[in-house]
Amino acid sequence: MLSLWLHRVARSTVVSSLLFGSGAMASGLQVSPTSLSLQARENASGLTLSNSSDEAISAQVRIYQWSQDETGDQLTPSRGLLASPPMIKLNPGDKQLVRVIRAKAPPQGAGAVEDSYRILVNELPIKSATQKTGLQFALSYSLPVFVQPVDIVKTDSQLQWRYSLQPDGKQITLRVSNSGNGHAKLIDLSIIDAAGNSVNIHQGLLGYVLPDTTMNWTLKIPPSALKKGAIAGKFKVTINGNQTMQDVILDNSIR
Repeated sequence: MLSLWLHRVARSTVVSSLLFGSGAMASGLQVSPTSLSLQARENASGLTLSNSSDEAISAQVRIYQWSQDETGDQLTPSRGLLASPPMIKLNPGDKQLVRVIRAKAPPQGAGAVEDSYRILVNELPIKSATQKTGLQFALSYSLPVFVQPVDIVKTDSQLQWRYSLQPDGKQITLRVSNSGNGHAKLIDLSIIDAAGNSVNIHQGLLGYVLPDTTMNWTLKIPPSALKKGAIAGKFKVTINGNQTMQDVILDNSIR
């Protein structure tokens, strides 16, 4: 299963990084932008791949349907969106536009929600005559794509927040449900404790909650944010770029 954070996985000859929705720069393969949103009337959008290294590189572009269940994020093969071209070779300094083409009708009808996809862009190592021994770097990106429903000017999330305290008294299980018609991207989660102080719980990207889904996280809570076994205050979190305050319900039925 793929994660929603930037990872670097070191092996004997390859280091691979996965980018989920946040900007990043590194020598070699570059991808811009780092997310896409297609309106219902749009049939295509695009990504620009570029090579900032001094060696030729190849890249593969694949698109998957993105869903979520009780175990987390799921990627399944789909032809709802197509990448053209799917295979690319870039000489040093080259740029290439990859078209992302909508191949099926956008969501429509009563209760329609946005479609969610992930574009996986993988650098494919090329054996070079001048290649030296040692570590090689192969970059991988995973970029979110959202397709808007018909007759919807703007999608939005509607979140319900619940938590339960773990038996050790130092962690909580946080459950966030989304009953809206659009995704929620959660960044920089903190608690305002009983003294009015902001106590950081998670810096950076916590994750996404897609429409009609529920996501769970186990988070360590500093003692200063706890009061008689419960969180004393509200959550502060950035949702889709906007910092908000969220009421959280204690629910001991969560496991």
